[in-house]
Amino acid sequence: MTTSVLFDAPGPRARLRNNALTLLALIGIAAIAYLVYLKFDEKHQWEGRIWEPFTESSTWTGYIIPGLLGTLKAAGLSAVFALVFGSVFGLARLSDHRWIRVSAGAVVEVFRSIPLLLLIFFLFFLAPSVFGGGDYTLIALVAGLTLYNGSVLAEVVRAGVLAVPKGQSEAAYAIGFRKNQVMRLVLLPQAVTAMMPAIVSQLVVLLKDTALGYIIAYVDLLNYGFRVLPARFFGSLIPAAIVIGVIYVGLNMTLSALATWLERRSRRSRRTSVKPIPATADIGE
Repeated sequence: MTTSVLFDAPGPRARLRNNALTLLALIGIAAIAYLVYLKFDEKHQWEGRIWEPFTESSTWTGYIIPGLLGTLKAAGLSAVFALVFGSVFGLARLSDHRWIRVSAGAVVEVFRSIPLLLLIFFLFFLAPSVFGGGDYTLIALVAGLTLYNGSVLAEVVRAGVLAVPKGQSEAAYAIGFRKNQVMRLVLLPQAVTAMMPAIVSQLVVLLKDTALGYIIAYVDLLNYGFRVLPARFFGSLIPAAIVIGVIYVGLNMTLSALATWLERRSRRSRRTSVKPIPATADIGE
């Protein structure tokens, strides 16, 4: 029997027990799914007339796809700005100048501490007072996502650079590199590999958080699914929620799979001695 330090291969009785527990779990899941199906059936949620709008191309081209594009637009802009924000403030927290380091740290800690929904609300109601009347839903959503997720990414960047062994920078200084050359040519290239899984994981969070735009009536996938479609096709709230939910799951699973692949790749990589940075918002605390 093959064994290892941390794991013993199960014997016949253990395999039988595991198979029995797996079977019981599958039966339980099937029972729950059947119960959900019955409850939906009692409310006539499986009738063809309710699902018919989602079989028509006009529903997808007129509602779902524009909503999806709105979600991707907000997520894309927020991701770019958050990465820039995180890079600038993450490196600023490593500055040799105390006033820069402390100021950047204060900004990061403040925006990490404010609830994202409160931040979006504040920006949404502040914008008309500052810039006059207009539609500021996209601006408020993107700015809120940028400030919050950028602050988290700033800690990821700082942790990634600090994770590089000190011998790397000491060797670079020994051969005459200046500080900006050490950071640009030695530290950052190694830190990026370690930071990538955490960065992509935070971008998954950012994509899901775009749904908060629903609260300020931003025209995204959730808004179309829970406001526009049920109003246009009476009784289609549950089918719309299922369709929209499946789309969200598909988007997030795609990004999560990318994050997992990057993490495995960084663990196998021999080009850096830095361990992958954990994908968590608590980095640096």
